[in-house]
Order: sequence, then structure tokens, then C-alpha cells
Amino acid sequence: MRVEFDEDTCIGMYQCVAEWDAFSKDKDRGKAILEGSEEEEDGIFAREIPEDAELDAKFAARTCPVDAITIYDDDGEQIIP
Repeated sequence: MRVEFDEDTCIGMYQCVAEWDAFSKDKDRGKAILEGSEEEEDGIFAREIPEDAELDAKFAARTCPVDAITIYDDDGEQIIP
């Protein structure tokens, strides 16, 4: 599985941080940060999701109030949101 995070869409509610430890707070910018990710496009960060973190990643995506987190399955199909 893979996660994409749209930093520009993020409004800094940090609900993702509470759900998955791959996210952290950048209080200076008022945005979450997807740790261990690479910027693929301007403001879009992505990384693989470890098997043991798939459930946490899904919860993080579902709790984001602005749908800044997208989860893809191993075939590249979007599953959340």
C-alpha cells in the first residue's frame, strides 16, 4: 500500500498525527508532515505503508477533515478517500 499526502490541502487539525505515527506536527507552518516521504509533485508527498501500519494509515486518511490523505492499494487503485 501507498499513501499520498497533499500538504497544501492540510489545515493543521493534526487528527492524522493521533492515528498514525508516520505523521508529525509542524506547528510553525500549521501543517502535518508525512515522515519518510518524498515530494512527488509540488506539495504532494508519498511513501510506502509498512504492512503493520496499514490500519493506522487508513484511520489517518479517514479522520482527515479535508481529505488531504489518499491511500492506494498495491495495484495503484485509490481506496481512501
